[in-house]
Amino acid sequence: MSRIIAENSGGGHVLDAATGNGTPVCETSVDVTKLPSMPFLLSFNHLTYSVKVGRKMPLLTGGGRTKTLLNGISGVARDGEILAVLGASGSGKSTLIDALANRISKGSLKGNITLNDEVVESRVLKSISAYVMQHDLLFPMLTVEETLMFAAEFRLPRTMSKSKKRTRVQALIDQLGLRNATETVIGDEGHRGVSGGERRRVSIGVNIIHDPIILFLDEPTSGLDSTSAFMIVKALQKIAQSGSIVIMSIHQPSYRILGLLDRLIILSNGQTVYTGLPTNLSLYFSEFGYSIPKKENKTEFALDLIWELEGSPEGTKSLIEFNKKWQSKNSELVRLCSSLKEAISVSISKGKLVSTSTAMVPRFANSFWKEILVLSNRSILNSRRMPELFVTRLVAVLVTGFILATMFWQLDNSPKGIQERLGFFAFTMSTTFYACTDTLPVLLHERYIFMRETAYNSYKRSSYVISNALVVLPGLIILSFAFTTITFWAIGLNGGFSGFLYYLLIIFASFWSGSSLVTFLSGIIPHLMLGYPIAVAILACFLLFSGFFINRDRIPAYWIWFHYLSVIKYPYEAVLHNEFDNSTECFMRGIQLFDDTPLVTIPNAMKVRLLQSFSDVLGTKITSSTCFSRGVDILRNQGITDLSKWDCLFITLAWGFFFRILFYFSLLFGSKNKRT
Repeated sequence: MSRIIAENSGGGHVLDAATGNGTPVCETSVDVTKLPSMPFLLSFNHLTYSVKVGRKMPLLTGGGRTKTLLNGISGVARDGEILAVLGASGSGKSTLIDALANRISKGSLKGNITLNDEVVESRVLKSISAYVMQHDLLFPMLTVEETLMFAAEFRLPRTMSKSKKRTRVQALIDQLGLRNATETVIGDEGHRGVSGGERRRVSIGVNIIHDPIILFLDEPTSGLDSTSAFMIVKALQKIAQSGSIVIMSIHQPSYRILGLLDRLIILSNGQTVYTGLPTNLSLYFSEFGYSIPKKENKTEFALDLIWELEGSPEGTKSLIEFNKKWQSKNSELVRLCSSLKEAISVSISKGKLVSTSTAMVPRFANSFWKEILVLSNRSILNSRRMPELFVTRLVAVLVTGFILATMFWQLDNSPKGIQERLGFFAFTMSTTFYACTDTLPVLLHERYIFMRETAYNSYKRSSYVISNALVVLPGLIILSFAFTTITFWAIGLNGGFSGFLYYLLIIFASFWSGSSLVTFLSGIIPHLMLGYPIAVAILACFLLFSGFFINRDRIPAYWIWFHYLSVIKYPYEAVLHNEFDNSTECFMRGIQLFDDTPLVTIPNAMKVRLLQSFSDVLGTKITSSTCFSRGVDILRNQGITDLSKWDCLFITLAWGFFFRILFYFSLLFGSKNKRT
């Protein structure tokens, strides 16, 4: 393997490529003028990382045991080359990629990682590198060109003109071999789009739009056929040859892919069993005592042998020790003569880190408002090409409104009509919240895209939260107007046109609050299978404590706090205020007094005589036109006395903003993209 002399201002260092160790040397010890120049060198030395197994259930596991995922891994990666990390499942491939990409917290990872013999700050590493996840996380209804263009808007400098950004996108399309798929949408299960290999290349493209110096990839060929996998690695070779360090994990490369790789690290249970050139595999295993047949795939033979050794009593200990001896006697010297800052400046001047100046790339490429605009445009464009999602929601709201309108058609002001109105309002308010849960799958998908993009400062979290809120508003307004128009006049609700407008406002506020609640849940719930049950359970509790099933005055003291936390309480009370907050409207008159009693079945004439008897006993005149209950009495009986209808409206809207703030913090603290 290599020993690299790192000459920075003042003197040189020899870096052993196998161990990553640096030891000071005299410049006269080696004729450095005859050594090749290497602008960038990523070295890592004795990387060790352990986790607690069973720590999620400490009571059952006794605190858990420690499992070492990386054990003293060392090596180097150079610009212009592809370093491939090989190994069976569970060998530590992805963990090593995460460690090098600064996706493991510093307190958990031991060892050191340097670039050009300097420890790289996290902020700088984010600017000069990119990380491609194993899974393709893209908006399904955007074309290849649109996807890359939005990535350019996020990552390329704000001082760069639109035409230059478009030129960069077109160059990247050619570099990745995507010219024939430029106008094809990405697609998903329900929409036909690009092939799996093309989708993976687009995933790579959105991450390297700024032409990073270092590119990390977690199994980019996973799930692809041999031809697609070869084309992926071929594209990565072009990226490396453009002056980038490419580090990727791969399970088992084919013969053709192996020919594209420059250096290998083979892992077994978190330890290195081989580090070196692919061409040296045969010699390496031959000296170890296992000759690779000429017609056999070298990596396949190596991984099979390692698997057999892992199953033996001694494991791979002998191979690990042999690798250390092999590295100590096979080394080469390479000259590295520029500091990190100088190397980055030179790379920028030559077109890397696509920028318009040689200054360091800023933390975020765009202003706050530009980020909101670009995010909103992308979301609207993607949603507009999937009209079935909104149409389905609209149809569901229209059908629900139609059923309610025909079920509660033209309610009267009798005691039974009052009970029916209360039931209608409770069902309506809960329905507006439940109707928002159908957006959970889309939100969860977007959350993973958000995590990928914000991991490398594509935009601010606050920009995403505000954009998400703005984009949903038009749809909520349409849903609110449709539901309000169908139900208000058909059911015969009170208040006239002003009552209609207020009813429209509170329905919109309910949709807004419900949408914000579901959005917040998508930020803290990782899986859809968990999301639906949790959302339904929370809304069921909110409905239970809203005041419909049991009045506020009857709720036990130890549960009254939940009554005030119920987001359904406030819109429910608001519509009751809108309906009954009228001191002149009568809702129980004359013989209607007997409607909710066993006397309801007696003849009306007998009811009139009973009213006359009440008059004689009470000493006051009671007739068939006497009003026994007005709207304010109904509100008092329901325990709705502490807030006005405008208070309820504003609180409902405030809940929506509160959930959006919680959503922001859930993204801030729950989307770190780092292992602990």
